[in-house]
Amino acid sequence: FPYPQVMFTACELGVFDLLLESRGPLSSDAIAAHLGTSTTGMERLLDACVGLKLLAVELTQEGALYRNTEISNIYLTKSSPKSQYHIMMYYSNTVYLCWHYLADAVREGRNQYERAFGISSKDPFGAMYRSEEEMLKFMAGQNSVWSICGRDVLAAFDLSPFRQICDLGGGGGALAQECVSLYPNSTVTIYDLPKVVQVVKEQFIPPEEHRITFHEGDFFKDSIPEAELYILSKILHDWDDDKCRQLLAKVHKACKPGGGVLLVESLLNEDKSGPLETQLYSMNMLVQTEGKERTAAEYSKLLEAAGFGEVQVKRTGKLYDAVLGRK
Repeated sequence: FPYPQVMFTACELGVFDLLLESRGPLSSDAIAAHLGTSTTGMERLLDACVGLKLLAVELTQEGALYRNTEISNIYLTKSSPKSQYHIMMYYSNTVYLCWHYLADAVREGRNQYERAFGISSKDPFGAMYRSEEEMLKFMAGQNSVWSICGRDVLAAFDLSPFRQICDLGGGGGALAQECVSLYPNSTVTIYDLPKVVQVVKEQFIPPEEHRITFHEGDFFKDSIPEAELYILSKILHDWDDDKCRQLLAKVHKACKPGGGVLLVESLLNEDKSGPLETQLYSMNMLVQTEGKERTAAEYSKLLEAAGFGEVQVKRTGKLYDAVLGRK
């Protein structure tokens, strides 16, 4: 249980960033002085990070000197292109507070925003986006995930025949940017709530990127624009089967003939025996959303019920897999 919190705390205090910037190992006293913490607390935190292989330690005549491991430099420093700092902070400050009420979630079968934050749990994304700060943390966290596995899911199938792509619930836009990078002849429309689109335009997508456009709306209430391919990345796992069928039916109606839909999700084994990460994601869906993780067969069934055929599944070997259905 304490392992993630050790990592979250070291990220939040800036340990990994300081050691990257120092360009050399530092003592626990020096790190504590730079970061304004107690020396005893910092020494214990650093030693725990060594145990977790997040830091390395060298014993010298002057005492113990600490430095980052390669993993920490790549994934835990803010300046790294593959930084996971933002998703770490989102998990630390939001997700773990919901997990505190896991037993209640299991008893009741619903998310725990009301207990964790005192706000209504009936609209999960209203709760997730309850403030601009919280929305920014969530969007930056999702972008950090796509920085390490976005290309894998987009390259699982050859998407080059699809020139007009709509990224439903595209959030911070990192997957859209990966898409136009991998398929330079394509254009991507990010469809999301008006307040999300405004933040994406201002903070995440450079204005000179003309291959990415925006469409504001609620895809359950508003119309969906016509496109050749719809990407639903980590969308269906937020919702129950009825809402998934409702959304996929709207997508099928808007989709051009010969077009398709790409689902990006973490797939359970058909007997639901694993992978462990996906089983834990499904528990997270319980405490945070209305949805769950599913098997490839379950996603295929949802696609076929909406009218999509020729369903193909590709496991990437990474966090997320790809399911492609055609109209």
